[in-house]
Amino acid sequence: MIVAPAAPEHRERWLTLRATLWGEEAGDPADLPEGDGNFVALADDRVIGFAEAAVRQDYVNGCDGSPVLFLEGLFVDPGHRRRGVARALIAAVADWGRARGCSEFASDAELDNTDSHAMHRALGFVETERVVYFRREL
Repeated sequence: MIVAPAAPEHRERWLTLRATLWGEEAGDPADLPEGDGNFVALADDRVIGFAEAAVRQDYVNGCDGSPVLFLEGLFVDPGHRRRGVARALIAAVADWGRARGCSEFASDAELDNTDSHAMHRALGFVETERVVYFRREL
């Protein structure tokens, strides 16, 4: 297994995995940039996982400074889980963020996604806070 910046030849499978993770929320494929904080894990030249990250300049919950490396998404094909794929993707993202001046690495998960909470802890993340957002129509 190797981790590489996402490239055009990874696009089709990358999009499939994104749709598995986010469904209709996966976004427009035309807006999907290769490289630039987006990494894929490959086994036998097939995309088996991805990580998408961004450098955020604004306030990030639970962080002290700026810029902050933020994990926007991480997914590993179920048949390849518990083999170090997520750890390798996170390491590549962390290196990418350090090279861009980040000293903090943040992420989030839905309150009821306990599998994601466990994965984050296993990858060295520490929970900082829990938030429930509200809105109302005006």
